[in-house]
Amino acid sequence: MSNLYLVDQPYGGNGVNLAVQDSDAVVVLIQDGVYLDVSGLSGAGRTVYAVKRDVERRGLESRVPSTVKRIGFDELVDLIEANKVVNFA
Repeated sequence: MSNLYLVDQPYGGNGVNLAVQDSDAVVVLIQDGVYLDVSGLSGAGRTVYAVKRDVERRGLESRVPSTVKRIGFDELVDLIEANKVVNFA
């Protein structure tokens, strides 16, 4: 079981900083969290997801790095059920 960080604004920066230090972190960018810079997470070997619908609604398809996997709500629910949730939303 990993620590699943649900990250949104305005506290998302705090979540990203903690996730870099947490070797069990899996991060999901939700809502305005898709605007955050997550390059440090990828560099630290953390798995990062973004809710596809949130990325599309904000017109960020080309700006979200390819290292961030887009997921739907079904996958989000699966991640929430399988992990311990740490909420920064």
